[in-house]
Amino acid sequence: MEALTDNGRPGKDYRGQKVQLCTDGKYRWLYEMNLITNPTIFLTVFKIFFWIILIGWLIFGFFLYVIHGDWKGLLGMGKAMLLVLAIFAVLTLLGVLVMAAIYGGKYKVLFEMDEKGIKHIQLPAQAAEARKLGILAALFGLATKKPTVAGAGMLSASKNASTSEFDKVRRVVARRHLHLIKVNQLLERNQVYASDEDFDFVYHYIKSRCINAK
Repeated sequence: MEALTDNGRPGKDYRGQKVQLCTDGKYRWLYEMNLITNPTIFLTVFKIFFWIILIGWLIFGFFLYVIHGDWKGLLGMGKAMLLVLAIFAVLTLLGVLVMAAIYGGKYKVLFEMDEKGIKHIQLPAQAAEARKLGILAALFGLATKKPTVAGAGMLSASKNASTSEFDKVRRVVARRHLHLIKVNQLLERNQVYASDEDFDFVYHYIKSRCINAK
């Protein structure tokens, strides 16, 4: 390993889980996220359900009002949607707790970063567990005749790495309190994690190279 000196940062010996510059010119670091205290995964999954339910309510609510002029029906459907959202929130929380139990409370991920992009790599042991969870989700979706659930499960079962190419990134968002940097392409969403002492370095490295990002 070599010392980090990029972007004017003083040379220093980085060991353990901190960012390190390797001899192949790539920065690498291991990040362990506490699945109980860090709500990132819960918020990410819940946000997907929230937008699906909200868009569904707006579409069906629009036709309900335009066709029938039924405000009461619209409000009633809104209450039903809130109930469904609450149920999904509970299910999402339970899912995160199950995931935490299987992963030993930690989500471990390796990051590789160079001038072209950054790769989010789930560690082999946890990737195997993730595939099991994905297969279970797929089987549940097929058993309940829900193709969306089955499709998502099959996708998660086959994917253990996510790569972002800096020249294709459209948005970079920092969430320091969550140790999270969102690196979003048109059809790819990547979540990069870094410790407090390395957060600024990683964020500015990514941001300065995403020339097409907002």
